[in-house]
Amino acid sequence: MFTARKLTQAARIAVRGKHSLPKLPYDYAALEPIICREIMELHHQKHHQTYVNNLNAAEEQLAEATSKSNTSKIIQLAPALRFNGGGHINHSIFWQNLSPSKSAPSDDLKKAIESQWKSFDEFKKELSALTVGVQGSGWGWLGYNKKTGKLQLAALPNQDPLEASTGLVPLFGIDVWEHAYYLQYKNVRPSYVEAIWDIANWDDISCRFQEAKKLTA
Repeated sequence: MFTARKLTQAARIAVRGKHSLPKLPYDYAALEPIICREIMELHHQKHHQTYVNNLNAAEEQLAEATSKSNTSKIIQLAPALRFNGGGHINHSIFWQNLSPSKSAPSDDLKKAIESQWKSFDEFKKELSALTVGVQGSGWGWLGYNKKTGKLQLAALPNQDPLEASTGLVPLFGIDVWEHAYYLQYKNVRPSYVEAIWDIANWDDISCRFQEAKKLTA
């Protein structure tokens, strides 16, 4: 759950300015045949945009409630902030985590993966199984644990944001809400999860890993 302190911080953000839908770093058809244009357009223009709109609306209400010291209203807004704020954060990472260009993990990230999972294939197998196993809607994540200095996997429901929920720094997220794949893969989630590895942007993921390591406690 969001703490009062986090809610107050969100209120300050709402005063500074509204969130906006980030542009994709590639064309809507660029990830075909793994993810078709229609899915990308709907996912980005409709679903992500809705999270942005609802987050802005919730933050406006939060700012008003905070100015009036309406504690009951502030607490009431927590679920909307978590869901829509998480949706915005998660998708903003997701678009960058994907790329039509082939890439590979940096030597540093590859070494970290192999030291914890013995091989990249074992890591891929474990993250895939964890992600496919999400009940209902949610995300599978590769994160970085700032306290231990190690990589860590996690699965979260709905749009729960990884760092706010677990403290892990998000590196690579796999969206398994049905709107991310159903038009193309129907109810065969494992096929979608297996395919998405072919468009993983390891340049972006490796960069996030390097930045996360600077935060080690």
